[in-house]
Amino acid sequence: MTITRRGFLSASAAFGIAPFLPARSMAASLPREVDIVVIGAGAAGIAAARHIVAANRSVVVVEATDRIGGRCMTDSATFAVPFDRGARWLHDPDGNPMVKLAREAGLEVFPAPPGQKIRIGRRNARAGETEDFLATLVRANRAIDDAAHGRADIACADALPKDLGDWAATVEFVLGPSATGKDLRDLSAQDQFRAQERMSAIACRQGLGTLLAKLAGSIPVALSTPVTRVAWGGRDVTVETGAGRIVARAAIVTVSSNVLTSGHLAFAPDIPKRQLDAASKLGLGSYDRIALQLPGNPLGLGRDEVVIERSNDARTALLFANIGEESLCTVDVAGRFGRDLAAQGEAAMVAFAREWLAKLYGSDAVAKVEKTAATHWDAAPFALGAMSAASPGGQPSRRVLAEPFGNVFIAGEATHETLWGTVDGAWDSGERAADAALKKIGPPKPPAPEKPSRSRKKKRQPHPTSHNAGRIR
Repeated sequence: MTITRRGFLSASAAFGIAPFLPARSMAASLPREVDIVVIGAGAAGIAAARHIVAANRSVVVVEATDRIGGRCMTDSATFAVPFDRGARWLHDPDGNPMVKLAREAGLEVFPAPPGQKIRIGRRNARAGETEDFLATLVRANRAIDDAAHGRADIACADALPKDLGDWAATVEFVLGPSATGKDLRDLSAQDQFRAQERMSAIACRQGLGTLLAKLAGSIPVALSTPVTRVAWGGRDVTVETGAGRIVARAAIVTVSSNVLTSGHLAFAPDIPKRQLDAASKLGLGSYDRIALQLPGNPLGLGRDEVVIERSNDARTALLFANIGEESLCTVDVAGRFGRDLAAQGEAAMVAFAREWLAKLYGSDAVAKVEKTAATHWDAAPFALGAMSAASPGGQPSRRVLAEPFGNVFIAGEATHETLWGTVDGAWDSGERAADAALKKIGPPKPPAPEKPSRSRKKKRQPHPTSHNAGRIR
């Protein structure tokens, strides 16, 4: 029996990383002056730049890495099918502009599986066991929602009922690490409550990184151009890079909350303490993927099928099997356990994935693993994690982080109050920031009127036979 109720799919859908696309750097011809400069070529940055171009204003996107996509990263070279190393899902197929844009770009979008399986030891959960889990998950969700209405924000873990029984660890994994990259003790109940429903998940067969690269289109993007300093105290904003300075009327900064607090990007004057404190309360969770090529479908699962286990502790994972009807499977690890495991290196991650799958499907199922790969987003210098998740008391920080200072506007999924942790939220925040920046700088100046020519035409004299002849003026 499969799971279809609220809570599970958001666990597998929140985060997922652009293809290893050929770099297209314009650093050599970096413009020295534009209306608006955008820092970061992820979903928020590309959305903002497209919006600015549509308003007929000049823009350039400066990106520290050698690719477009940010935390959307599709590896199209390692395996026979595209492997999304980061963000995997979009949501709201009817109202999401990115879904429409993907179709218009000729990419294949498809809904996530209608249900997911639970594994108990080496067997699938029975119907009654699945219903029991779903009922427990609903109770846990309701308890967190109820706690969010209190005067003081608390950790989600403190809101959970104490009688979750055999499903306690599984519920904590589904609602915590797998959904947000953080354990429930590190999560704001109010932030969880305000999260918009994310049940209708949509994937792109070619990968979300591929999609973002297509949507960048003819937007001027300077790759491999890290920004070192943003000077914003005066009328204009000056963005300093290794390839030179760019002077703009406004800047939109789309780096992650962890990058903002790391100090790697300097501001002059310093970024206001109010925004810096907000970013620190919206730290990124840890979420990584271990990819295994398993030819012959030894797990006996369907295309794009999702599986979790009834776990006893935090040492667990989520399986996404037979991606695109191929032999590629990913074992997703997250939260504190995932962070510690990824820190041990790829070999340790692959060893865990083999061990975990063998526990659920037998050692023969993983005996013929061919190619492997693993992500480590916490160590990616221009991301420093997966997706934002507010710490207890930190939910109001999302609105604060989005507040402009001077002519600087911050965008990204961390600034979205309901779609945080999603590509959709990042895209929407980029459009919002672009609107605010365009309003701030005002409409373009009208073209100066043409100056009259210095040479004057000789006034035509009336013909003597004209009726004007001899008239006194």
